[in-house]
Amino acid sequence: MDDRSRNSSEAQAHATNIDHTLKELQRKVREYEAQLNELRSAELETPSTAAGQAQLLKAAFDDVTNSEPFLPFPGSVLPALLALRKTHQTIQESKAFLASQTESTEREQRQLKQDEAALKDHQLLNEALKQRIESLRNEVESGTNTQPEDEARKRIEELRRKKQGYNKETSKLMKALNRFIDDHLAVMLAAEALGGPVVGDLIDIDAQDLAAGFNAQGKLKKPKGEINKDKSQRRIDEIWGPSDGDGAGSGKKTKPRDAASAAGTEMRQLTEELLNRLVEAKGSSSDAYVKLPHETAAARFLIRSKVAQFHPRDATKIRLVDFGRELDD
Repeated sequence: MDDRSRNSSEAQAHATNIDHTLKELQRKVREYEAQLNELRSAELETPSTAAGQAQLLKAAFDDVTNSEPFLPFPGSVLPALLALRKTHQTIQESKAFLASQTESTEREQRQLKQDEAALKDHQLLNEALKQRIESLRNEVESGTNTQPEDEARKRIEELRRKKQGYNKETSKLMKALNRFIDDHLAVMLAAEALGGPVVGDLIDIDAQDLAAGFNAQGKLKKPKGEINKDKSQRRIDEIWGPSDGDGAGSGKKTKPRDAASAAGTEMRQLTEELLNRLVEAKGSSSDAYVKLPHETAAARFLIRSKVAQFHPRDATKIRLVDFGRELDD
């Protein structure tokens, strides 16, 4: 009961203070309105001259100077209301400022992360350089008794061994490439050139199956009776050209080629030409292109495999992708 009565008395006192404050403000408003009406009436009575207006302004300034400033009575809630309004205004301005600074804060945080990553890279580079300097210093200290000629001879011998190793690896890779072309790729290239599916879509196919040909849907035809070998050989010669031993000036009779061997030969020749042109270009991308006499299945396969690429302005030229140069850059 005591708490309820205390809360009730506090609420009543607060309401009374608000009522007194409101009445005081209304009284001051009425006083200002009365003074304003007096000034308006005096302005109407005074002639509209510069001297009359100056006299009115002087009277108004004197009245304001001599009047006591308005102060709320003790216990008024007006100071608290003004403080509350100012606090609310400050909070709203602070929120707006924080919202405006969010984007710049995020930008600074991203920049800070980039700077931290760059600093880490520089530290790792500095550590690597220190280790390299230390290893070079150790080499100099350990080789003080050796002659420069011996050191040069040792370097040359090391480079010679590396070159021999690279040549062996290149020979192994070329042999593996030729085996892959003869055993797997040649048949699929021939099938694509004869109107069949692209390389990779038909895996289980044999060289003898190519003689039957493919239908309009790219599917292998079923052989019907004996296949016309002369017609098949003419089609092979039309696509891949005659074999090296054919021609009027040749006194030799060569064995007729099948489609798989012709496609494999074309693939090896194109690969060899691309490699030689890349080496001869010596880093010049514009000189590494090979001119294609016509579009071939071998060229399409190299393009699809991302091994070669077309010239940006001439679709009849291709070159190998220089992977080593891209890594060096």
